Amino acid sequence: MATTTKSVAVFCGSQKGNNPIFSTHTVELGGLLALARLRLIYGGGNTGLMGLVANAALAEGGEVIGIIPERLKEWERHHSGLTELVVVPDMHTRKKMMYERSDAAIILPGGFGTLDELFEMLTWNQLKIHNKPIYFLNSAGFYDPLHLHMMHMQKEGFLYDPLEDRIHLCPTPTEVLNRLV
Repeated sequence: MATTTKSVAVFCGSQKGNNPIFSTHTVELGGLLALARLRLIYGGGNTGLMGLVANAALAEGGEVIGIIPERLKEWERHHSGLTELVVVPDMHTRKKMMYERSDAAIILPGGFGTLDELFEMLTWNQLKIHNKPIYFLNSAGFYDPLHLHMMHMQKEGFLYDPLEDRIHLCPTPTEVLNRLV
């Protein structure tokens, strides 16, 4: 597959969530990224969706780089079997390093931390700090309410560019991969 994308940051929950499709899609995505020879950059944990995406990529021979703050090594049970594990002093350094090492971002279901990472990346994109595409794996419509709110923000004149220039909602891991490559 010919692509200019070589590394992808994946932001997702350190829990699995209640819907089994979140885990199923996460495992599928991790395997697809590895088979497409896309380096996975993620939060370095071995729990929840984070652990699933890393393990799926590793199982298919993928390169997986985890970036984890020192204070979260135990909380998120840092992954000891990665291609590379980078321990950083804080969350800001983690996010900055993930952005710097990736060519695109994929947002999977998650909680406050996932949203924090998403909105910082969107803000940096809007401010032209970077121009990296952002894809949502919208498993079972998980991000539909957030997308509706973002469309409301656009309608009310709070966004500088059309929403579709910033984000791409994809219902399946295959669609995410097809848009990446």
